[in-house]
Amino acid sequence: MVRQTTPPGAAEILRTDPNAVYLDVRSEPEFEAGHPAGAYNVPLLHLDEATGRPQPNEDFERVVAAKLGRMTKVVVGCQSGGRSQRAAEILASLGFRDVTNMQGGFGGARDPSGQVTVAGWQESGLPVETQARDGRSYAELKSA
Repeated sequence: MVRQTTPPGAAEILRTDPNAVYLDVRSEPEFEAGHPAGAYNVPLLHLDEATGRPQPNEDFERVVAAKLGRMTKVVVGCQSGGRSQRAAEILASLGFRDVTNMQGGFGGARDPSGQVTVAGWQESGLPVETQARDGRSYAELKSA
């Protein structure tokens, strides 16, 4: 069972534990458009250019395991909370001991009518960056 939190709860985890990591599992373009300050980016899925459909990132597990130790406290986020839940489950199955899914993601979770059910990181007024810090973009992480 993966722990759950909201964006303010995730920000509190990151504030109180300097070793905690925010892992953004959105696509590279989504990440580059804006992400939680200090986040690492390893997409769970890639868009298949031929079909226009999302496909699993075959390197997800390898890249995350190479960068983050299994004892690292990891908060996983995406756009609304679905991809991050799946990524958090994968990490837990790989032996990561302290994984939390951030419900609401960066952009907020919505019900079928479009009403916000959980405000996202950005809507919560939490720190946002558009430039990845050194060593935190997917391009850098996958080549390390």
